Amino acid sequence: MPGTRKSAGDRAEALALQHLQQHGLALVCRNYRVARGPRSHGGEIDLIMRERDGTVVFVEVRSRADGTFGGALASVTARKQQRLAFAAQHYLAGLRRLPPCRFDVVAIDGDAVQWARAAFDARTPGE
Repeated sequence: MPGTRKSAGDRAEALALQHLQQHGLALVCRNYRVARGPRSHGGEIDLIMRERDGTVVFVEVRSRADGTFGGALASVTARKQQRLAFAAQHYLAGLRRLPPCRFDVVAIDGDAVQWARAAFDARTPGE
């Protein structure tokens, strides 16, 4: 059925947003997209949130019907992390002052929501 994957992703993102807001984070931006070039993928950040202390939180939302094959959290590959870091650098370049920031993942496996704070950093593997 067309749109099923998109609508499932939208539901997961709404659930993640609700979860983060219940824990005191404020929404800054949804679906921040950056193009790298005509033949190269840029990056997208599902949610940009702000902690009460001013920390900017770049959030990747992943969902799976269940926890098989490593679950939703395991699906955030090194390549995906690089794309998120690229988009985050672009976002931060537009700010006058660099705030503290981190990368979180909200993984949804079935009905279970797992919030992985500081799930990865912006360094490329091997640094």
